[in-house]
Amino acid sequence: MNSALPPTVIGVSLKMYLDHVRTVEWCREIARIATEHEATTSGATKVVVLPTFPSLPEVVEILAGTPVAVGAQDLFWEDSGAYTGAVSGVTLRQVGCEFVEIGHAERKRLFSEDGAAIARKVAAAFRNELIPIICVGEHVECETPRAAEECVATLEGALALAGSSRSPRRVVVAYEPEWAIGAEESASSDHIRGVAVQIREWLVSHGWEGSSHVIYGGSAGPGLLNSLHGDIDGLFLGRFAHDPKELRRVLDETTGAARTLALGVD
Repeated sequence: MNSALPPTVIGVSLKMYLDHVRTVEWCREIARIATEHEATTSGATKVVVLPTFPSLPEVVEILAGTPVAVGAQDLFWEDSGAYTGAVSGVTLRQVGCEFVEIGHAERKRLFSEDGAAIARKVAAAFRNELIPIICVGEHVECETPRAAEECVATLEGALALAGSSRSPRRVVVAYEPEWAIGAEESASSDHIRGVAVQIREWLVSHGWEGSSHVIYGGSAGPGLLNSLHGDIDGLFLGRFAHDPKELRRVLDETTGAARTLALGVD
């Protein structure tokens, strides 16, 4: 598998909205779109799909040979053992995953996932050659500098066990303000850009330049990407992408959009 990321990442988490049958149907349509659309066929944009665990093997099969990568919505921090209901990075890699989402706000709220668990999961992702999509975002709506400070602190904790030897590791940081998840609208473009710049500065200062990506989620949808003026490397979509036509609209926005990073997924 090629772990190199193209300039724009469009991630889609299906959460638990679609059952297996609907997931398969959706992925077949996404495969058709991705094999026809200029943004994906040119290699300028990478679509990453994150279905539920039971659907992963069939989704990998459907998307094989297309410009669409597959990821999981979570993983456990150990590679094997007596952990009922858990899924390891070893298994995810074996079934064909390239990415794994870690630290989503719903995991924290519903399953009491704390910073220590997130750091161990990120380490497990790297250990198993999976690209982590690390979710960060302020708890409540606040001024941009305060939001950025909270996000950077979360990111620093998540990467605490990553070690000093990062190459050829890759990381995607998904900025998702918790107050914007499931809301009517996303955060404002100025706020998103301001936080993203601070996240990127931290990544660069800690040796992740050229091997990291900062994308936005949190009620993200069509019409948002071009308003961010290149300060964001892509979007992390939720319910707005459950209609394949809406995902196509987002891909339309990435076509011809200027992206300056060489590497570069509610």
